[in-house]
Amino acid sequence: MASFFFFTGLLLLLPCLSLSVTAAKQTYIVHMKHQAKPSTFSTHNDWYASSVQSLSSSTDSLLYTYNTAYNGFAASLDPDQAQALRQSDAVLGVYEDTLYTLHTTRSPQFLGISSDFGLLAGYSKLDFDKASLDVIIGVLDTGVWPESKSFDDSAMPEVPTKWRGQCESGPDFSPKLCNKKLIGARFFSKGYHMAGGSFSKKPNEPESPRDYDGHGTHTASTAAGVPVANASLLGYASGVARGMATHARVATYKVCWKTGCFGSDILAGIDRAIQDGVDVLSMSLGGGSAPYYRDTIAVGAFAAMEKGIVVSCSAGNSGPTKASLANVAPWILTVGAGTLDRDFPAYVFLGNKKKATGVSLYSGNGMGNKPVSLVYNKGSNGSSSSNLCLPGSLQPELVRGKVVICDRGINARVEKGAVVRDAGGVGMILANTAASGEELVADSHLLPAVAIGRRMGDIVREYAKTVPNPTALLTFGGTVLNVRPSPVVAAFSSRGPNMVTPQILKPDVIGPGVNILAAWTEASGPTELEKDTRRTKFNIMSGTSMSCPHLSGVAALLKAAHPDWSPSAIKSALMTTAYVVDNTKSPLHDAADGRLSTPWAHGSGHVNPQKAISPGLVYDASTEDYIAFLCSLGYTIEHVKAIVKRPNITCTRKFNTPGELNYPSFSVLFGDQRVVRYTRELTNVGPARSLYNVTVDGPSTVGISVRPKRLLFRTVGEKKRYTVTFVAKNGDQKMGGAAFGSIVWGNAQHQVRSPVAFSWTQLMS
Repeated sequence: MASFFFFTGLLLLLPCLSLSVTAAKQTYIVHMKHQAKPSTFSTHNDWYASSVQSLSSSTDSLLYTYNTAYNGFAASLDPDQAQALRQSDAVLGVYEDTLYTLHTTRSPQFLGISSDFGLLAGYSKLDFDKASLDVIIGVLDTGVWPESKSFDDSAMPEVPTKWRGQCESGPDFSPKLCNKKLIGARFFSKGYHMAGGSFSKKPNEPESPRDYDGHGTHTASTAAGVPVANASLLGYASGVARGMATHARVATYKVCWKTGCFGSDILAGIDRAIQDGVDVLSMSLGGGSAPYYRDTIAVGAFAAMEKGIVVSCSAGNSGPTKASLANVAPWILTVGAGTLDRDFPAYVFLGNKKKATGVSLYSGNGMGNKPVSLVYNKGSNGSSSSNLCLPGSLQPELVRGKVVICDRGINARVEKGAVVRDAGGVGMILANTAASGEELVADSHLLPAVAIGRRMGDIVREYAKTVPNPTALLTFGGTVLNVRPSPVVAAFSSRGPNMVTPQILKPDVIGPGVNILAAWTEASGPTELEKDTRRTKFNIMSGTSMSCPHLSGVAALLKAAHPDWSPSAIKSALMTTAYVVDNTKSPLHDAADGRLSTPWAHGSGHVNPQKAISPGLVYDASTEDYIAFLCSLGYTIEHVKAIVKRPNITCTRKFNTPGELNYPSFSVLFGDQRVVRYTRELTNVGPARSLYNVTVDGPSTVGISVRPKRLLFRTVGEKKRYTVTFVAKNGDQKMGGAAFGSIVWGNAQHQVRSPVAFSWTQLMS
């Protein structure tokens, strides 16, 4: 027999698929030729539903239909059914669903934002007030805790008439919980369901927009939470907690569940957010590197960019490993993480009178003032896992009543403390290894615990192993402000180079991402461990997940100030005004090793909202420019269509190299050629008759020349081009080596800075 599969207006004869097939089903995302819909179907959704029904008798096989972010649908299929789809001329691609992960107070003051209006010298407060109230930030994450004071709407006027979203209901979530601040709350769980997630097995996470994890509430309030006085985490970081854009509206899209975030759910969330009318999309999640047509976030973000939506994504927490970035598409703002000028010091006093300074958010009764025995359970052959304090690895008879040294790595930092406590230990020293270097991240441990860096960790480990009766005392110093130097690039922040398109420098920028105080769910303790019964309305977290919403909020402020700017113009303003010196006037440093940071770690630098609001010049890019970029990557036209979603697209215009995109930074690859030449275009968004002069900085192994050296912009909005030539000189530059520089267009009012990364893929002779 044969079954009829209606796709292109013609009946396609495909093998009949037995209903008794036992192959396991899973979620597939199916990319369709939009223009191939037969006229017999009134809508594409009807066509998609019919397509799935012809393969499967199940009524729930069709999970999602995508209308804006993607041309196609997500369906539950077995491998044979997926293969049958691939054989159709109406199908451009069939892809297995992908699992993405979350990239898990004082930051407004640190960024110079005393209020939304404090940024805008020269702008009307009333005009900006009205404009920022109309900006909507969509947050794709773990949902929201709507009762948080960070989403209070008492000072908010009516919801903007452009808003088309809604609050969805659930067994624990009434639409009435939304208000004029939190104007939307949706959830997307079909991909999670299909992958084996069961709400019946997890009664603590009903199917609703409510946040049982805390991550989504934290990121949403970081982006746009209203000021909340007397906020703290169990007394730490006490003060006013507020988001970046306090007057902006928030809409949350729950796409992440206990096991992670599935691509089919993320794509559905993006699709819905675009239709709802958000202005900024904030996504603190991601996966590994993949071609853009296989990257769900990149594909959805492209559709958002076409609609004028700024898309801000976390760079990932896989640093300091090189080439570890996520979310590297050039139409995405890729955000790394740095520190604040606030710290939570804690101290280790050893029996040999030595003192180690670390950090902690422990808030209990402490250890008292008497040293106790110290133990480090590193196996003599190095194979024991007890040094890592993994669950079940500690012997109670060896650690009871003692302070235990635990090496950082493998399992969660807070879990190590719980393991020590459960084994009878009274305290923990969390000691970094070479992988984490000197980076210190404070945690709200369940027992007295201090995190210390690698160098001091080595000293403490050696002391515990060589002294007959080692002892230690742990004490806690509360909250300290005005820490110097800051910011410092977080060791965990993912690094370049960009492995998808090495000609595009990533990350784009860094923002505050270490020890960030923001709103929290009341369904989970601050450590997120099941055994943590504490509840708090605010929590301190670290990760590029935290830096991303900072930039999302600042982007919303720029959107309010400049509603006619494109997403690429806003991104350019954030990048070219970023700073690369800390509060000691020294170049930015890297927490991983204490050395100077590079653009592969910090991108263009640390965001500077006050400067970004008036950048002088911007590097703008249109959808057509991004299409020319995609056409330069060697993709098939079907792959380009998967991203661009235009039926009749051609690659009649394409760049000679992806690096020709009008990007605010440069990544120069010396391989077969020793001369690389790029032309960039600048748009004047400052005053008329603005004159800029160029200055360049680079390594001795590269010659840099710019023509012309001076640009005069006679009118606002005028565009001017310049060409920069990079020449690799003969020398001893190593193959695979890298160096860095900058190109700055400046005058008395503005410094428009672009970082440059140089890479040698072979020796120059």
